[in-house]
Amino acid sequence: MGKPNPLLSGAAGRCPNCGEGRLFDGFLKVAPRCEACGYDLAKADSGDGPAVFVILIGGFLAAFGALFTEFALNPPIWVLLVIWMPATLIICLALLRPMKGAMLAAQFMNKASQSRHD
Repeated sequence: MGKPNPLLSGAAGRCPNCGEGRLFDGFLKVAPRCEACGYDLAKADSGDGPAVFVILIGGFLAAFGALFTEFALNPPIWVLLVIWMPATLIICLALLRPMKGAMLAAQFMNKASQSRHD
């Protein structure tokens, strides 16, 4: 059996190296090591990349949905707020972890590393 696709493994919250171990310790905290293969995950840093993609994708979905609802149904403004404010929060929270996993996996695939001068 070949190696798993690192992007799919990362988006699923699995180690991009083996596809079996957990990538996260908490909701967004990266595990120090893969429990299955021992790969060092502590050096991975996704920065602000996942947040940017989540803002763009989630913002588009929420804005499009709110505009569509406004023009199709013409509800009062409070109905739009009650529907689309929580929907925006749910969409963004649902996308954040897979996006962070995919960004970390992209670093793994491209053998990217942070150059730090401490």
